[in-house]
Amino acid sequence: MTVKVIAFNGSPRKDGNTAQSIRMVLQELESEGIETEFIQLGGRKVFGCLACGKCFTNKDNRCARKDDEMNTFIGKMEEADGIIIGSPTYFSNVSTEVKALIDRCGYVAKANGGDMLRGKVGTAVVSARRAGATFTYSAINFFFGISEMTIASSSYWNMTLSLQPGDVQQDEEGKRTFVTLGRSMARLVKQTKRDVETV
Repeated sequence: MTVKVIAFNGSPRKDGNTAQSIRMVLQELESEGIETEFIQLGGRKVFGCLACGKCFTNKDNRCARKDDEMNTFIGKMEEADGIIIGSPTYFSNVSTEVKALIDRCGYVAKANGGDMLRGKVGTAVVSARRAGATFTYSAINFFFGISEMTIASSSYWNMTLSLQPGDVQQDEEGKRTFVTLGRSMARLVKQTKRDVETV
């Protein structure tokens, strides 16, 4: 049984606290034999949804807009068994790139019968200097919820209070949370995959 989890780093800092937090989760998944892929989303060329509605006409599980990389990312989400979306906290919400991913993938999924993401396992990974992280965490989980996905959880909310790149390494509680999250997601995504294959 092959199981794959993809992770999007929504921070433009390629090795910042969000990225390092995601990698802690991925390490646990990999130790459980799960294939993983880390995608650097922050800083990439992605645009917001135009609300053109063409995805409802085309019904090809892709966005009609072809001038950025979003369809590559949507395709990877469609193929994966589990999805991690990580974001820094920007004014109590997700980064611009994460918002574009949520809006456009979510709209495409709804336009194609709503089952593109149904049954997959999702989880959020959030970093913040001090406050606002719960809003960021909620924004990502709202997307998973409306997509009929199962949300993996941990012993605390999946976030770290960190400012400078590498500060997460001093956040002992945050690190424990991400390790527990990885183990929890591994169990859940394996069980979900088994359930799908036995139907």
